[in-house]
Amino acid sequence: MIEGAGMFNDHIGVAVIGAGMAGRSHAAGYRSATTTYDPGLPDVRLVAIADVNEHFAGETARRFGYARAETSWQAVAEAPDIDVVSVVVANHLHREIVEGLLAAGKHVLCEKPFAPAVEEAEAMVAAARARPELQAGVGFTFRRSPAIGAVRRLVEEGATGRPIHFNGHYWCDYGADASGPMSWRYKGGPGSGALADIGSHLVDLAEFLCGPIRSVRGTVLSTFVTERALPLGAAVGHAAAELSDQREPVENEDLVTFTATFESGATATMSASRVALGLANSLGFELFAENAAATFDLLRPGEFGYMDRAVDGPTKGYRQVPVGPAHPYLTGGLPMDFPGVGYGQNDLFVFQARAFLEQVAGLDRLPRVPSFEHGLHNLRLLSAITESALNGGAEVKVPSHTP
Repeated sequence: MIEGAGMFNDHIGVAVIGAGMAGRSHAAGYRSATTTYDPGLPDVRLVAIADVNEHFAGETARRFGYARAETSWQAVAEAPDIDVVSVVVANHLHREIVEGLLAAGKHVLCEKPFAPAVEEAEAMVAAARARPELQAGVGFTFRRSPAIGAVRRLVEEGATGRPIHFNGHYWCDYGADASGPMSWRYKGGPGSGALADIGSHLVDLAEFLCGPIRSVRGTVLSTFVTERALPLGAAVGHAAAELSDQREPVENEDLVTFTATFESGATATMSASRVALGLANSLGFELFAENAAATFDLLRPGEFGYMDRAVDGPTKGYRQVPVGPAHPYLTGGLPMDFPGVGYGQNDLFVFQARAFLEQVAGLDRLPRVPSFEHGLHNLRLLSAITESALNGGAEVKVPSHTP
């Protein structure tokens, strides 16, 4: 028995619940996780993909080499050959599935946002605490970015001095086309749209670099596409689909903007949009500190911008730093871990899967996946941002949290 494993001897059985866009990323991540980093991980067996859409489940299982497809999460919970499960479904389904898996003795990695409401997140945290022998984490994959990790390391080591201002955005255009089909992403009320879907990543990244947020204010939630047609069939992710004549109102925001103050006294300005025409997946930030500044753009993930007071005179300014073996996750994380080779967002799911598997196996050689408690904190932060909007931009305090 491997210490900390809980239920397996020499192997770990893996399943993914949800065969959509993000579910496929988790499936591929587990498939590649065993090719990364140091030896010592038990044999990882790709057991099952589950989705209510039988075709999606079967196709994803075939594509990524999983032994079988299931059409219910209960089948995964009941399976004796499954130890670790990623939950990658619509947010409002998280609680029932997560609680059921924990009760069945499974280790659970749940996608963000952790839950649709704080109360449900609190119940999920309680369920995990009731099973302390099980590992439970939340998938904030951008914490695995080598470039972002390099900036965090510079902040932690004091090279930048105290952070002063974080300016961040996550701009996408998956909702810019009014003819796009209605889906669960457009339901759920204020704060459950762009803020929860992509803003949850942005605020987590802000705290990852600058520490806990103390308060938020000035929030504006805006909806530009007010209704959408129901699809005639199922669609994966943000894909187009044939539309019916039936239309339903959009219940949440296309765009959110707000400001924040960190416990350190630093300030943030942030925005998240799903109607940023021409930007399919644009995450970026500028971090200004006392002695240095850094920039990052997901469109150029293999580098980050950096400047400090060490360089003066006519060559003073930003320099582009290519990510390489000296930065987090690259050494052993890629088949060709050489400077300038580069990596992409899909690789972050591999790094995350490997970290969670090591966590389950009691190895802990990589930074741990954020806990359920951290997922609850993220929900409380999103709730405070939404509360600010509903109260004319008023300042709202965020409950204290230690990541």
